[in-house]
Amino acid sequence: MSIQDWIKNEVETNDVVLFMKGTPNFPQCGFSGQVVQILDYVGAPYKGINVLEDDELRNGIKEFTNWPTIPQLYVKGEFVGGCDIIREMFQNQELQSLMTEKGIEVKQSA
Repeated sequence: MSIQDWIKNEVETNDVVLFMKGTPNFPQCGFSGQVVQILDYVGAPYKGINVLEDDELRNGIKEFTNWPTIPQLYVKGEFVGGCDIIREMFQNQELQSLMTEKGIEVKQSA
C-alpha cells in the first residue's frame, strides 16, 4: 500500500483525523497543540496521527492535500484546514457547526 493510499484510508475510515506533530497527549509543536486544545474543548472525538514518526508520511500528507503545513484536520473525509483556519472557525462557531452538520457530536457552547 502506498503512503497516499494509506492516508486516503485513514481519512475515509475515521470521522475526524488530525495529522499532527506529536500525539494528542504530547503535541510536539505549538500549532498542533492549539488544534488539539480546540478539538478537546469542543469535545470532538478524533484520531491523532503523528507525522514525526515517518518522513514518508510527513511529506505524503502535504502532497495529499497540496497543503504545505502541519497540522491538517479532516472531517468525514474532507480537508478542513490547518491551525489558523481551525482557530478562526472555532472562534466563529463554524467548526462546531461543521461537526454537527457532519453528524459528529460536540459539546454545546455556552
